[in-house]
Amino acid sequence: MRSMVLWFPDWPVTALLREGVRDDAGVPFAASAPIAVLQGNEVVACSRAARDAGVRRGQRRRDAQARCPSLAVIAADPVRDHRVFAPIVSRVEEHAPGVQLVRPGLCALRARGPARYYGGEEAAARVLLGALAEMGIHEVTAGVADGPFTAQQAARTARNEGVRVVPSGEAAAFLAPLSVATLDDASGGLAVGATGGELASLLARLGVHTLGDFAALEVDRVRERFGERGVRLHALAGGVDSSPVEPRIPPPELEREVVFEPPLEIAEQVAFAMRMPAEEFIAGLGAVDLVCTELRVELIGDRGERSERVWLHPGSFDASAVVDRVRWQLAEDALPPPGDDEVAPADGALRSGVGLVRISPEAVDAASHHRVALFGSGPDERVHHALSRVQAMLGHRGVLTPAVGGGRWLAERQVLVPWGDRVVLDKERSRPWPGSLPAPLPATVFPEPRPARVTGEGGATVAVDDRGALTTPPTVLVESGQRREVVAWAGPWPVVERGWDTSRARRAHRFQLVDADGDAWLVVNEHDEWAVEAKYD
Repeated sequence: MRSMVLWFPDWPVTALLREGVRDDAGVPFAASAPIAVLQGNEVVACSRAARDAGVRRGQRRRDAQARCPSLAVIAADPVRDHRVFAPIVSRVEEHAPGVQLVRPGLCALRARGPARYYGGEEAAARVLLGALAEMGIHEVTAGVADGPFTAQQAARTARNEGVRVVPSGEAAAFLAPLSVATLDDASGGLAVGATGGELASLLARLGVHTLGDFAALEVDRVRERFGERGVRLHALAGGVDSSPVEPRIPPPELEREVVFEPPLEIAEQVAFAMRMPAEEFIAGLGAVDLVCTELRVELIGDRGERSERVWLHPGSFDASAVVDRVRWQLAEDALPPPGDDEVAPADGALRSGVGLVRISPEAVDAASHHRVALFGSGPDERVHHALSRVQAMLGHRGVLTPAVGGGRWLAERQVLVPWGDRVVLDKERSRPWPGSLPAPLPATVFPEPRPARVTGEGGATVAVDDRGALTTPPTVLVESGQRREVVAWAGPWPVVERGWDTSRARRAHRFQLVDADGDAWLVVNEHDEWAVEAKYD
């Protein structure tokens, strides 16, 4: 089976350059910079500048930095490699379907169909390289041969001409002078079940240095010494590659896009027009037994402005929930009043009518995980439906759920999140917060501290000196116009924030006061003024 392989040398480096990974100074890496990608303290890919300085794959980090002191070291990121390579595979599939994704930076396809369509194997390979060049991918070579393994070696030796075609029946002659170290490539996915690294090292120690020498060995002797895996690699060395190209099944097009001509300026009109696309969107997911749990909504205005947001759902989206999210996003990114061009829109707001709406699944889940239970949906599901209906009527922030965040002040630790949204905390609760109040915490926290007055014997206002000591013990708390006798107190506990920033620096002292009725209060003294922060119920 004639096979074609596209090889992207040092793809991890290309991926981080295309994604705009930045250095410690916040500047994106340049293509001319010496870069090495490391995994397990070993170089797995390097840029051309690093290679010119003597850096090679397989080197230890210390050896690579000794060869190139200015080397930029980046940790390997397989997720990034796959993410950036996915559009490349899609681009190849536009010109030649049936692509097998071997690994990021290496893909294979059957050569017969493209060769017949484009007028030859080399012509087909040139078309694919030209399509990739339009995307800005120039570091790529193509190899065509009998079998994927031989085609990969042809691609690796096509650095100058870009395309190398090994004529049919000449695979053994082409592979014969190559080093047995190329059997390492057989463990990268093209030769399933074969592990060539250890075998290649052993063959080199036995005096077998080329694939031709290995292919000349008797099959029975190879089986006795190396087993069936050795026999598999022996066949590859002789140009006999029985593994076919296994094309991937392209993922279904799950997103929906609606173009408005002329653009719409009323949110209800946009929401009404999105009903049918939303139903088609949900039906498309259901056809592949999936549900959407995170939805991306993109709104593009007539003047090119863009609003994009990812919406979450406590369960899974249905068509009405999709329409609601579109409506809410339009409400939050509301247009300025007609004719009021002086209104400065916020970031992400639309300045003109909506010309395009695109909905796509950001995260999906198996539909079987969201089936209604046999004996009813249970109280949690009923609560979910009730809150979702109320939210649909009142808007995105019509139903809020509380979450506990981080911080030194009780009010800032109370975070209200719209129903269904992921909790995103500006201040992480797990971080250390010196000066924060220890447990048990008061049950009633006032959104804004209530002004108060604390006095001592003789009616003098209690103050806190520079050393944090009280001028006189507190005896009376005046709060909300009520006079309360203080029978017990504790404190002070200082709260010092941003001492390095004079404009935002804050220094205060907390106290706990218990009045004659048994009520406990948390009071704060800041700038010689008293306020009630919370109450212990």
